[in-house]
Amino acid sequence: MTQADTPLEVKPVRARRRLPAATEFLGLVAVLLLLIGFFAVKTDHFFSSDTLVTIANQIPDTVAVATGMTFVLIIGGIDLSVGSVLALSGAVLGVCLSQRGLPLPVSLAAALGTGLICGAANGIVTVRWALPSFIVTLGMLEIARGGTLLVTNSQNLWIGAPLEPIYAFSMWGMALPFYLSILLVIAAQLFLSYSGIGRYMIAIGSKEEAARLSGINTWPIKVSVFMASGMLASLAAVVQAGRTLSSDPNAGRGFELQAIAAAVIGGTSLMGGRGSVVGTFLGVLIIAVLENGLVQMDVRDAVKQVVTGVVIVLAVILDYYRHRLSTARA
Repeated sequence: MTQADTPLEVKPVRARRRLPAATEFLGLVAVLLLLIGFFAVKTDHFFSSDTLVTIANQIPDTVAVATGMTFVLIIGGIDLSVGSVLALSGAVLGVCLSQRGLPLPVSLAAALGTGLICGAANGIVTVRWALPSFIVTLGMLEIARGGTLLVTNSQNLWIGAPLEPIYAFSMWGMALPFYLSILLVIAAQLFLSYSGIGRYMIAIGSKEEAARLSGINTWPIKVSVFMASGMLASLAAVVQAGRTLSSDPNAGRGFELQAIAAAVIGGTSLMGGRGSVVGTFLGVLIIAVLENGLVQMDVRDAVKQVVTGVVIVLAVILDYYRHRLSTARA
């Protein structure tokens, strides 16, 4: 081993992170409350328990995908394939249950394994050949979407009874996936704030070369993050299939944009090195309230797309100024 190959005997930074202060989320909570107040005034039934239950049961799949996207963005990457990986995982689940008659545990393992494999492919190709994750995951987007159409023969697959238990349990009208999504957010935030790997992720996103010279082996961490993103997309596929009791080959279209928007609205930087899963969860809620409010106002789909696009652009502009402010303070 040459001297150049010998790892530097420099200890990684041991600055202890803490959970984000509540004040960091006051702006997001204020925006959420303003939206709720606006739609409560403009519509007759928005401010009701029915709307709350509807939103709570709609967001678990988005929360799962957005959590994975937050991790990828923190390390300075991006994953444009999550929507297609979601669809492919759902297709595998549907084929295993409806056509092959496999037991539910085996079918779930196959679906989650699909996401892990896709995520591993994204990570390995990105790291091994030092390619932009934007390009790599764009290629996986096409591969997974094409694979979905091939597996399902471009048709919906009815699954039915095997997945009914997923939404069978409910408390105050909110189904089990909502409570599991809350646990996911808590676990992911604790992991990011307190674990060594979480600190390494932030270091990699802030300045990868400096992290590497500090003794951090960056490539397994980056590959693992992409694998986690793929697996969470597969988990979202299971949740979606449980809600509809079917496998839709067109599922997940545009999910990557929703996940990125939720993460950026929640304070995760597109430039890496900064992010919060709790903030992302609030971003998911803001988007869900916006979409449901527009539906109750009978706004056309085209207008909803325009509004959502404007929100994404404003979030990116806000991230730009947040980055400049943090750089100036440093």
